[in-house]
Amino acid sequence: MRIADRGLVQAKWTNEILDECFEAIRRTRTDLDERALDRTRTLMAKTVPDALVVGYEGLVAGLDLPDPKDRHVLAAAIRSAAQTIVTRNLTDFPTDRLSPYGVRAQDPDEFVLGLLNLHEAAVPRIVVEQAADLKHPPRSVEDVLATLEQNGLTRSAAELRATLGTSG
Repeated sequence: MRIADRGLVQAKWTNEILDECFEAIRRTRTDLDERALDRTRTLMAKTVPDALVVGYEGLVAGLDLPDPKDRHVLAAAIRSAAQTIVTRNLTDFPTDRLSPYGVRAQDPDEFVLGLLNLHEAAVPRIVVEQAADLKHPPRSVEDVLATLEQNGLTRSAAELRATLGTSG
């Protein structure tokens, strides 16, 4: 959210994408409070007010992806003129199906590494700010990097550690 708030990327999503995202969080993180999740979703909308994509629904039926349930994601990308779909699910977003629309799919770790290359001072600064703002419970920069690593951003976390001079 901070990288979008700082203008490093233009985040885009639909209510359907957010519904799927938060449902996945609920399944895997049963310890999280429902009110906190609702608050997070509200804060996302306030932080990036132009992120919500609408008017994509008419494109869905004409798209062909290995999993038809993913067509709405490509439709939203097309509607918003997005260049990249950031997903771990690369097999369901093959290059030959996306490239006619000027869209590509990219793993989150690759995406963040690309941001680090483009914004080598800003991204580490955002990580430091994130750690400083986490109060309940307090989190260190290393805690934030460990969380990134636990969520599959292993190369990005390693690059950030090297840049920030922290150890893992």
